[in-house]
Amino acid sequence: MNPNPISSSAASLEAEHRRWRDGRLQELAAPDSWLGLVGLYWLEPGRNAVGSNPGCPVVLPEGPPHLGDLVWDGAFVLWRPVSDYPALVEEHEVGLAGEAILRTDKAGEPSRVHFGNLVFFIIERDGRPAVRVRDLGWPAKRPFAGVDCYPFDPAWRIEATWERFPEPRPLEVQSVTGELKTILVPARAIFRVDGAEYALWPLESGARGAFFIFRDGTTGSETYGGGRFLKVNAPENGSVLLDFNRAFNPPCAFTAFATCSLAPPENHLPLPVRAGEKKYIGAY
Repeated sequence: MNPNPISSSAASLEAEHRRWRDGRLQELAAPDSWLGLVGLYWLEPGRNAVGSNPGCPVVLPEGPPHLGDLVWDGAFVLWRPVSDYPALVEEHEVGLAGEAILRTDKAGEPSRVHFGNLVFFIIERDGRPAVRVRDLGWPAKRPFAGVDCYPFDPAWRIEATWERFPEPRPLEVQSVTGELKTILVPARAIFRVDGAEYALWPLESGARGAFFIFRDGTTGSETYGGGRFLKVNAPENGSVLLDFNRAFNPPCAFTAFATCSLAPPENHLPLPVRAGEKKYIGAY
């Protein structure tokens, strides 16, 4: 007889966590995963050549020496292909005889330019556009081996008090690129571990849930040095469930071509949170 039988409730929670975990791994192994990024290039005003020629401002890992040009005039980014190498453009705003004005990710889903297994699109950070290049064929070249994580522990499913502020409070958030922005936070999550009180400030919160970035006593040694992400359901009746078993690595843990935000000082927890994902051993 098992001296410590797992209750049906605990077994159900673990099974639910396993389903979430399987979905997370499938997402990371997909062709459009963060692991497929092969380049990030900040655009300069004017013409930016795109191609496999190492002298191009935007270098592709394969393909013709000059595939086309990205022209940034300050108001928009125009894709101008070389006529010998047609590329498929998805979700562009305006088509002009083979040219296309590309949407950035500022307003949602960006336009995508495809050539073979390669796809590139425009992101915008602090008013400046950059080209992110992805190889959709990466899984065949270096299959994803998974990410280690701590064993599921229901003790790290913590009910926290959702403390609303009388007025939204400013929170400074820095990215890996050095960009610093201030956001207004309407509330924070207050929770206790071993009798001590801690708090997490959300970087996003609303009807669809809340999003946190935190550091803890494992950061840099057992877990990724930039901290980890945590998404939770929207607060109900003044409380929110923080399931640290679902703490996961940010994109920057998998690629040098991401522009992740870092955990603000308010979210530096002095205790080790041994739950969720550990360091990714296949990191760049």
